[in-house]
Amino acid sequence: MFRRLLIANRGEIAVRVIRACREMGISPLAVYSDADAQALHVRMADAAYPIGPAPASESYLQIDRIIETARAAGAEAIHPGYGFLSENPDFAQACAAAGLIFVGPPARAMRDLGLKTEARKLMQAAGVPVVPGTLEPLGSIEQVRRAAADVGFPVALKAVAGGGGKGLRMVADPSSLEAAFRQAMSEAGAAFGNAAVYLERAIDRPRHVEVQILADEHGGCVWLGERDCSIQRRHQKVLEEAPSPAVGAELRARMGEVAVRAAQAAGYTNAGTVEFLLAPDGNFCCLEVNARL
Repeated sequence: MFRRLLIANRGEIAVRVIRACREMGISPLAVYSDADAQALHVRMADAAYPIGPAPASESYLQIDRIIETARAAGAEAIHPGYGFLSENPDFAQACAAAGLIFVGPPARAMRDLGLKTEARKLMQAAGVPVVPGTLEPLGSIEQVRRAAADVGFPVALKAVAGGGGKGLRMVADPSSLEAAFRQAMSEAGAAFGNAAVYLERAIDRPRHVEVQILADEHGGCVWLGERDCSIQRRHQKVLEEAPSPAVGAELRARMGEVAVRAAQAAGYTNAGTVEFLLAPDGNFCCLEVNARL
């Protein structure tokens, strides 16, 4: 057990981590930008350290500065919270290189799961059901047309390096395919710095169901129930409901078992979320694994 933990975040998540530290007998340390000098998390922590100007790019996203601050403060671990650097494998790797415990999944698992095509390969190799589609990025409209013909319309074009609806285009027929491909690549490039896209079959009227998992560093992994995130606007979740009204005891157990298999296939540790698409007929496919709280 470590005794001093630096929280590389701010606001509500930093406050929650501080409260958890108090319950566990761990000394919580905060960081803050110039704009957050009087913030609640700063006042609640045992100690707080400035890390730069107000823009996140000059403070909360500065990996070297946060690592230096943690070492100077005598921290033994870093908690990234969510957002900012929480899903950045370079940050996780930098923590390990500095001899600091990163409270999150290992860098390798982040990298493998961060690219959707690589994650699909991992899942498929582990026997986890995935939505039918391509396992490699599509480099030309000819490749897109061939993949769509193999999978069958309607199809979805998706960003390899992202999520949240960015770079996503639903295509109902071949006449719209080329324009959608170009739009998806453009949006993916702008949002993630990576314009690569892949193709999946579009499932009609699916439910979006997520299973929470916890995995330790000794091969143990458990699932903790599901959330139904089907109510969305522009592919962004509006409401989450737990348990899902569409999931019974038997289906819940099957989804939980598959979620554990997906996490173990990626060598995942810590808290995470395995996302599924649930079809009206009760069949489900793994959509992605979110490497975060």
